[in-house]
Amino acid sequence: MVNIDDHLNLNRILLIAIGLWPYQKSKLARLQSIYCYSMLITIIVFQLTTFVTSKCTIDLVIQVFSATSAVTGATIMYNWFYINSETIKYSTEQLQRICNDLKDKNEIAIIERYGSHVKRFTVVTISAFVCVSSFVMGYQLWPIFHDILLSTKVSRPRSLMLKTEYFVDQEKYFYLPLLHINISFFIAFFTSVAVGTTIIAYYLYVSAMFHIASYRIEHAMQICTVQSIILLNEKMIYKRIVCAVDIHRKAMMFSDRLISRFQLTSMILIIFGVMDLSLNFYRTLETISLGCKDFLVPFLIASISLIYLFLANFVAQQIIDDNNHIFATAYNIRWYLAPIHVQKLILFLLQRGNKIYGLNIGGLFLGSLQCFATLSNASVSYCSVLYSIGL
Repeated sequence: MVNIDDHLNLNRILLIAIGLWPYQKSKLARLQSIYCYSMLITIIVFQLTTFVTSKCTIDLVIQVFSATSAVTGATIMYNWFYINSETIKYSTEQLQRICNDLKDKNEIAIIERYGSHVKRFTVVTISAFVCVSSFVMGYQLWPIFHDILLSTKVSRPRSLMLKTEYFVDQEKYFYLPLLHINISFFIAFFTSVAVGTTIIAYYLYVSAMFHIASYRIEHAMQICTVQSIILLNEKMIYKRIVCAVDIHRKAMMFSDRLISRFQLTSMILIIFGVMDLSLNFYRTLETISLGCKDFLVPFLIASISLIYLFLANFVAQQIIDDNNHIFATAYNIRWYLAPIHVQKLILFLLQRGNKIYGLNIGGLFLGSLQCFATLSNASVSYCSVLYSIGL
């Protein structure tokens, strides 16, 4: 028997850490949610308050919104996941029910293989998160440790990695804003990892169900390899193809229900993702051309946004390919050996294959590698326009 909770164990730990696990909503979990959400909101506010004390210029707008858009995207993800906790709970339970209906050992092996993919993907993502967070923290604290180790008496001017305004003396109260910025960005990054890996895990299971449908269609026609087909075998072929159509239907219903809950959120995240890439690409090029060392933050934000867009569209492309593989399997099997009524059923399957199925966002974006290329090109184009006019 397949246990989905075992496959999603790491995702469960990540979501519990930020108070987003839909089960066991204790008082501590609610306090975690309030704390995390407050940190995300306050870091956005303290970045926007820069316009109160500083002269509003194009450079300031780009500098502020290049970081604010990234945190805003993470805040939207956090808010969406918290509001739709019942949907996440229902999706997990539905997956478990589908897995409980699997009796064939090869079908169970397919689910287990994709469950291993989910675990590996989550482990790699967590490892990357730890490495990036440690590097950023070390980069900020190294000048302080350097002065302490060398006992430097001359105090150098210290600056935060973000443009913020806390309405306090930055030199006197340097460590409090530094702590607030790092905790807030840690939560934002952590939220992106926790929510992103969980949603991708669900769609990897959709791919697994599509593979099971392909296996059932291919396995159904193995009976036709014998020279004589008795009535019992005809019923068995028909039953197996019906089972293949059934799990394909369940996979599409599961996917459609999940994506219908965050269509608007996905469209907003796409907008913020393109904004992140454009503004942070521009800031990276600008700081490098000026010989400054402050390119690390915009470069990291741009890289993370690019990787996030790629992974989301890569999984969506996998959904399209696996769905097409079902109908390719129906086309390539020895359907001509099957009884006439079975051939008609396969013909209906082939006709259904003429329609492209994928993760459609509001009828405007169809998740795929082509969509990723389009969004990346749009970001680079906006960045080129900003850079060419010399803002």
